[in-house]
Amino acid sequence: MREVGIDISRQKPKMLTFEMLENVDRVITMGCSVEKACPASLVPTEDWKLDDPEGKPIERVRQIRDKIKTKVDELVRTLL
Repeated sequence: MREVGIDISRQKPKMLTFEMLENVDRVITMGCSVEKACPASLVPTEDWKLDDPEGKPIERVRQIRDKIKTKVDELVRTLL
């Protein structure tokens, strides 16, 4: 992400909790795919089914990053 000017060095993956869902209209997950255990199923949810970049070669990580950017751009367009 540093390559594209975004500092995520202090960020850590977070488990989705019921508290996070209290005031949301939609949830975007990036590979939850455990429908029975995922609390996101309580609100409108879209799972982008992205690979976990951990342990992947840098080229694959870049592909995942670029796919996220494309999907976020599409989402923003639909919300405008």
